[in-house]
Amino acid sequence: MKTDPKKVLQGDQLAGGRLIRLLEEGAPEGIACLKAIFPHTGNAFVLGITGPPGSGKSTLVAHLIAEFRRRDLKVGVVAVDPSSPLSGGAFLGDRLRMRQHTEDEGVFIRSMATRGHLGGLSRTTRETVMVLDAMGYDVVIIETVGVGQDEVEIADVAHTTAIVSIPGLGDDIQTMKAGLLEVGDVFIVNKADRPGADDEVTRLESMLEMGTVPEDGWKPPVLKTVAIKGEGITLLVDAFWRHREFQMDSGQFKAHNSEQTFRFVRSLVMEMAADKIFKNAADSAAYQTLLGNLDKRKIDPFTAAEKLVKGLPNKKVK
Repeated sequence: MKTDPKKVLQGDQLAGGRLIRLLEEGAPEGIACLKAIFPHTGNAFVLGITGPPGSGKSTLVAHLIAEFRRRDLKVGVVAVDPSSPLSGGAFLGDRLRMRQHTEDEGVFIRSMATRGHLGGLSRTTRETVMVLDAMGYDVVIIETVGVGQDEVEIADVAHTTAIVSIPGLGDDIQTMKAGLLEVGDVFIVNKADRPGADDEVTRLESMLEMGTVPEDGWKPPVLKTVAIKGEGITLLVDAFWRHREFQMDSGQFKAHNSEQTFRFVRSLVMEMAADKIFKNAADSAAYQTLLGNLDKRKIDPFTAAEKLVKGLPNKKVK
Protein backbone atom coordinates (compact mmCIF):
# COMPACT_ATOMS: atom_id res chain seq x y z
CA MET A 1 0.00 0.00 0.00
CA LYS A 2 1.78 3.11 -1.26
CA THR A 3 0.95 6.69 -0.33
CA ASP A 4 1.56 9.55 -2.76
CA PRO A 5 3.63 12.27 -1.01
CA LYS A 6 1.97 14.90 -3.22
CA LYS A 7 -1.47 13.99 -1.85
CA VAL A 8 -0.16 14.22 1.71
CA LEU A 9 1.29 17.68 0.98
CA GLN A 10 -2.07 18.70 -0.51
CA GLY A 11 -3.70 17.89 2.83
CA ASP A 12 -5.55 14.78 1.66
CA GLN A 13 -6.78 13.22 4.91
CA LEU A 14 -7.09 9.70 3.50
CA ALA A 15 -3.49 9.84 2.26
CA GLY A 16 -2.34 11.27 5.59
CA GLY A 17 -4.18 8.58 7.52
CA ARG A 18 -2.66 5.82 5.37
CA LEU A 19 0.83 7.25 5.87
CA ILE A 20 0.41 7.36 9.65
CA ARG A 21 -0.78 3.73 9.62
CA LEU A 22 2.26 2.69 7.55
CA LEU A 23 4.56 4.47 10.00
CA GLU A 24 2.90 2.75 12.95
CA GLU A 25 3.55 -0.56 11.24
CA GLY A 26 7.15 0.37 10.45
CA ALA A 27 6.54 -0.20 6.74
CA PRO A 28 9.38 0.86 4.37
CA GLU A 29 6.79 2.59 2.14
CA GLY A 30 5.83 4.84 5.04
CA ILE A 31 9.43 5.78 5.80
CA ALA A 32 10.06 6.53 2.10
CA CYS A 33 7.04 8.84 2.02
CA LEU A 34 8.11 10.58 5.25
CA LYS A 35 11.53 11.22 3.72
CA ALA A 36 9.85 12.89 0.74
CA ILE A 37 7.65 15.21 2.81
CA PHE A 38 10.21 16.10 5.51
CA PRO A 39 11.46 19.27 3.73
CA HIS A 40 7.93 20.66 4.11
CA THR A 41 7.84 20.30 7.91
CA GLY A 42 8.84 22.68 10.70
CA ASN A 43 5.98 25.18 10.38
CA ALA A 44 3.23 23.88 12.71
CA PHE A 45 2.82 25.11 16.27
CA VAL A 46 2.90 21.96 18.43
CA LEU A 47 0.93 22.17 21.68
CA GLY A 48 1.17 19.46 24.34
CA ILE A 49 -1.67 18.91 26.83
CA THR A 50 -0.89 16.66 29.78
CA GLY A 51 -2.13 16.01 33.29
CA PRO A 52 -3.60 13.38 35.60
CA PRO A 53 -6.63 11.20 34.81
CA GLY A 54 -9.98 12.91 35.29
CA SER A 55 -8.63 16.42 34.81
CA GLY A 56 -10.78 16.95 31.73
CA LYS A 57 -8.06 17.04 29.09
CA SER A 58 -10.19 15.64 26.27
CA THR A 59 -13.04 18.08 26.95
CA LEU A 60 -10.51 20.89 27.08
CA VAL A 61 -8.97 19.83 23.75
CA ALA A 62 -12.41 19.72 22.10
CA HIS A 63 -12.97 23.37 23.05
CA LEU A 64 -9.43 24.33 22.04
CA ILE A 65 -10.10 22.91 18.57
CA ALA A 66 -13.23 25.04 18.29
CA GLU A 67 -11.39 28.20 19.39
CA PHE A 68 -8.47 27.65 17.01
CA ARG A 69 -10.93 27.01 14.17
CA ARG A 70 -12.77 30.22 15.09
CA ARG A 71 -9.44 31.94 14.45
CA ASP A 72 -9.30 30.28 11.02
CA LEU A 73 -6.45 27.92 11.94
CA LYS A 74 -6.30 24.30 10.76
CA VAL A 75 -5.90 21.87 13.66
CA GLY A 76 -4.40 18.40 13.86
CA VAL A 77 -4.82 16.32 17.02
CA VAL A 78 -2.79 13.35 18.21
CA ALA A 79 -4.73 11.74 21.06
CA VAL A 80 -2.45 9.21 22.76
CA ASP A 81 -4.41 6.41 24.42
CA PRO A 82 -3.42 3.64 26.80
CA SER A 83 -3.16 0.37 24.93
CA SER A 84 -3.65 -3.31 25.47
CA PRO A 85 -0.30 -5.00 26.16
CA LEU A 86 -1.53 -7.94 24.07
CA SER A 87 -3.14 -6.35 21.02
CA GLY A 88 -1.36 -2.98 21.14
CA GLY A 89 -4.64 -1.31 20.15
CA ALA A 90 -5.91 1.95 21.63
CA PHE A 91 -8.58 1.52 24.30
CA LEU A 92 -10.36 4.84 23.90
CA GLY A 93 -10.36 5.49 20.15
CA ASP A 94 -11.12 9.01 18.92
CA ARG A 95 -12.36 10.83 22.01
CA LEU A 96 -16.15 11.11 22.02
CA ARG A 97 -16.10 14.79 22.86
CA MET A 98 -13.87 15.51 19.86
CA ARG A 99 -16.13 13.77 17.37
CA GLN A 100 -18.14 16.92 16.85
CA HIS A 101 -15.17 18.14 14.80
CA THR A 102 -14.75 15.09 12.57
CA GLU A 103 -16.90 16.59 9.79
CA ASP A 104 -14.69 19.69 9.68
CA GLU A 105 -12.15 19.43 6.84
CA GLY A 106 -9.89 21.78 8.79
CA VAL A 107 -9.53 19.25 11.61
CA PHE A 108 -7.70 15.91 11.64
CA ILE A 109 -7.92 13.72 14.75
CA ARG A 110 -5.81 10.62 15.21
CA SER A 111 -5.86 8.29 18.21
CA MET A 112 -2.66 6.36 18.86
CA ALA A 113 -1.79 3.59 21.28
CA THR A 114 1.23 3.86 23.57
CA ARG A 115 1.99 0.16 22.94
CA GLY A 116 3.91 0.07 26.21
CA HIS A 117 6.05 3.09 25.34
CA LEU A 118 6.95 5.13 28.43
CA GLY A 119 6.74 8.89 28.69
CA GLY A 120 3.04 9.30 27.94
CA LEU A 121 3.58 9.30 24.18
CA SER A 122 3.20 6.75 21.42
CA ARG A 123 6.36 5.50 19.75
CA THR A 124 5.37 7.16 16.46
CA THR A 125 4.12 10.46 17.92
CA ARG A 126 6.98 12.43 16.36
CA GLU A 127 6.39 10.94 12.93
CA THR A 128 2.66 11.67 13.17
CA VAL A 129 3.35 15.30 14.09
CA MET A 130 5.61 15.56 11.03
CA VAL A 131 2.84 14.20 8.80
CA LEU A 132 0.25 16.67 10.14
CA ASP A 133 2.79 19.49 9.84
CA ALA A 134 3.48 18.63 6.19
CA MET A 135 -0.26 18.39 5.53
CA GLY A 136 -0.55 22.08 6.37
CA TYR A 137 -2.09 22.05 9.84
CA ASP A 138 -1.26 25.30 11.63
CA VAL A 139 -1.63 23.82 15.12
CA VAL A 140 -0.94 20.23 16.19
CA ILE A 141 -2.29 19.33 19.63
CA ILE A 142 -0.87 16.30 21.44
CA GLU A 143 -3.01 15.01 24.30
CA THR A 144 -1.05 12.49 26.34
CA VAL A 145 -2.07 9.53 28.45
CA GLY A 146 -3.07 10.77 31.88
CA VAL A 147 -0.75 8.61 33.93
CA GLY A 148 0.67 11.52 35.84
CA GLN A 149 4.40 11.05 36.36
CA ASP A 150 6.10 9.94 33.17
CA GLU A 151 4.91 12.58 30.74
CA VAL A 152 7.81 15.03 30.75
CA GLU A 153 8.76 13.59 27.34
CA ILE A 154 6.02 15.78 25.87
CA ALA A 155 8.28 18.83 26.27
CA ASP A 156 10.75 17.32 23.80
CA VAL A 157 8.09 17.31 21.10
CA ALA A 158 5.84 20.30 21.87
CA HIS A 159 6.71 23.98 21.52
CA THR A 160 4.31 24.74 24.36
CA THR A 161 3.48 22.30 27.15
CA ALA A 162 0.28 22.85 29.13
CA ILE A 163 -0.15 21.11 32.49
CA VAL A 164 -3.76 20.48 33.52
CA SER A 165 -4.78 20.06 37.16
CA ILE A 166 -8.06 20.28 39.06
CA PRO A 167 -9.00 21.36 42.59
CA GLY A 168 -8.73 18.78 45.33
CA LEU A 169 -6.22 16.37 43.81
CA GLY A 170 -3.72 16.99 46.57
CA ASP A 171 -0.85 15.87 44.37
CA ASP A 172 1.70 18.59 45.21
CA ILE A 173 4.42 16.01 45.71
CA GLN A 174 3.46 14.04 42.61
CA THR A 175 3.56 17.15 40.43
CA MET A 176 6.98 18.16 41.73
CA LYS A 177 8.26 14.59 41.55
CA ALA A 178 7.22 14.29 37.94
CA GLY A 179 9.21 17.33 36.96
CA LEU A 180 6.10 18.80 35.38
CA LEU A 181 6.77 22.18 36.98
CA GLU A 182 10.02 22.35 35.04
CA VAL A 183 8.49 21.47 31.68
CA GLY A 184 5.20 23.39 31.94
CA ASP A 185 4.84 26.60 29.93
CA VAL A 186 1.20 27.19 30.83
CA PHE A 187 -0.64 25.78 33.87
CA ILE A 188 -4.38 25.18 33.80
CA VAL A 189 -6.70 24.70 36.75
CA ASN A 190 -9.67 23.04 35.06
CA LYS A 191 -13.08 22.45 36.68
CA ALA A 192 -12.54 25.83 38.32
CA ASP A 193 -16.19 26.02 39.36
CA ARG A 194 -15.37 23.51 42.09
CA PRO A 195 -14.46 24.53 45.65
CA GLY A 196 -10.74 25.03 46.14
CA ALA A 197 -9.97 26.32 42.63
CA ASP A 198 -8.46 29.59 43.88
CA ASP A 199 -6.39 27.66 46.42
CA GLU A 200 -5.07 25.45 43.61
CA VAL A 201 -4.09 28.52 41.59
CA THR A 202 -2.29 30.00 44.61
CA ARG A 203 -0.54 26.68 45.30
CA LEU A 204 0.73 26.41 41.73
CA GLU A 205 1.85 30.04 41.61
CA SER A 206 3.73 29.57 44.90
CA MET A 207 5.43 26.42 43.67
CA LEU A 208 6.45 28.18 40.47
CA GLU A 209 7.84 31.11 42.47
CA MET A 210 9.91 28.73 44.61
CA GLY A 211 11.22 26.91 41.55
CA THR A 212 14.18 27.82 39.42
CA VAL A 213 13.84 30.86 37.18
CA PRO A 214 13.31 29.70 33.57
CA GLU A 215 16.42 30.25 31.46
CA ASP A 216 14.36 31.43 28.51
CA GLY A 217 12.77 34.28 30.49
CA TRP A 218 9.18 33.07 30.08
CA LYS A 219 7.03 33.21 33.23
CA PRO A 220 4.39 30.44 33.05
CA PRO A 221 0.88 31.75 33.71
CA VAL A 222 -1.70 29.87 35.78
CA LEU A 223 -5.20 30.07 34.26
CA LYS A 224 -8.62 28.80 35.31
CA THR A 225 -11.02 27.01 32.97
CA VAL A 226 -14.33 25.21 33.17
CA ALA A 227 -13.96 23.12 30.02
CA ILE A 228 -17.36 21.45 30.23
CA LYS A 229 -18.92 24.93 29.94
CA GLY A 230 -16.34 26.33 27.55
CA GLU A 231 -15.25 28.96 30.09
CA GLY A 232 -11.74 30.42 30.01
CA ILE A 233 -10.88 28.92 26.62
CA THR A 234 -10.33 32.21 24.76
CA LEU A 235 -7.91 33.51 27.39
CA LEU A 236 -6.14 30.15 27.39
CA VAL A 237 -5.59 30.19 23.62
CA ASP A 238 -4.37 33.79 23.92
CA ALA A 239 -1.76 32.57 26.43
CA PHE A 240 -0.67 29.76 24.11
CA TRP A 241 -0.28 32.22 21.26
CA ARG A 242 1.71 34.66 23.42
CA HIS A 243 4.13 31.85 24.22
CA ARG A 244 4.38 30.99 20.52
CA GLU A 245 5.15 34.64 19.66
CA PHE A 246 7.66 34.77 22.53
CA GLN A 247 9.46 31.77 21.05
CA MET A 248 9.33 33.21 17.53
CA ASP A 249 10.78 36.56 18.64
CA SER A 250 13.55 34.95 20.72
CA GLY A 251 14.51 32.36 18.09
CA GLN A 252 13.50 29.51 20.40
CA PHE A 253 10.86 28.20 18.00
CA LYS A 254 13.45 27.41 15.35
CA ALA A 255 15.95 26.19 17.96
CA HIS A 256 13.36 23.81 19.41
CA ASN A 257 12.70 22.36 15.94
CA SER A 258 16.43 21.80 15.43
CA GLU A 259 16.90 20.15 18.82
CA GLN A 260 13.83 17.96 18.37
CA THR A 261 15.06 16.79 14.96
CA PHE A 262 18.49 15.96 16.37
CA ARG A 263 16.93 13.96 19.22
CA PHE A 264 14.81 12.11 16.69
CA VAL A 265 17.91 11.28 14.62
CA ARG A 266 19.69 10.12 17.77
CA SER A 267 16.83 7.79 18.69
CA LEU A 268 16.78 6.39 15.14
CA VAL A 269 20.54 5.78 15.23
CA MET A 270 20.26 3.94 18.56
CA GLU A 271 17.39 1.83 17.24
CA MET A 272 19.12 1.02 13.94
CA ALA A 273 22.44 0.27 15.66
CA ALA A 274 20.74 -2.11 18.11
CA ASP A 275 18.92 -3.87 15.28
CA LYS A 276 22.18 -4.23 13.34
CA ILE A 277 24.11 -5.52 16.35
CA PHE A 278 21.62 -8.24 17.23
CA LYS A 279 20.96 -9.19 13.61
CA ASN A 280 24.68 -9.70 12.95
CA ALA A 281 25.34 -11.44 16.26
CA ALA A 282 22.27 -13.66 16.49
CA ASP A 283 23.73 -16.74 14.80
CA SER A 284 27.32 -16.42 15.99
CA ALA A 285 28.90 -18.80 18.49
CA ALA A 286 30.46 -15.85 20.33
CA TYR A 287 27.02 -14.34 20.91
CA GLN A 288 25.65 -17.60 22.26
CA THR A 289 28.67 -17.89 24.58
CA LEU A 290 28.09 -14.31 25.75
CA LEU A 291 24.44 -15.07 26.52
CA GLY A 292 25.48 -18.21 28.41
CA ASN A 293 28.03 -16.31 30.50
CA LEU A 294 25.46 -13.62 31.21
CA ASP A 295 22.92 -16.21 32.31
CA LYS A 296 25.50 -17.84 34.61
CA ARG A 297 26.43 -14.38 36.03
CA LYS A 298 30.01 -14.78 34.78
CA ILE A 299 29.73 -11.34 33.16
CA ASP A 300 27.44 -8.40 33.90
CA PRO A 301 24.99 -6.68 31.49
CA PHE A 302 27.26 -3.63 31.12
CA THR A 303 30.22 -5.75 29.99
CA ALA A 304 27.96 -7.70 27.64
CA ALA A 305 26.69 -4.49 26.06
CA GLU A 306 30.24 -3.12 25.71
CA LYS A 307 31.34 -6.29 23.91
CA LEU A 308 28.42 -6.05 21.48
CA VAL A 309 28.98 -2.36 20.76
CA LYS A 310 32.68 -2.98 20.05
CA GLY A 311 31.56 -4.92 17.01
CA LEU A 312 30.29 -1.75 15.34
CA PRO A 313 32.59 -0.10 12.78
CA ASN A 314 34.25 3.06 14.13
CA LYS A 315 34.08 5.40 11.14
CA LYS A 316 33.66 9.15 10.85
CA VAL A 317 30.52 10.52 9.21
CA LYS A 318 31.24 11.71 5.69
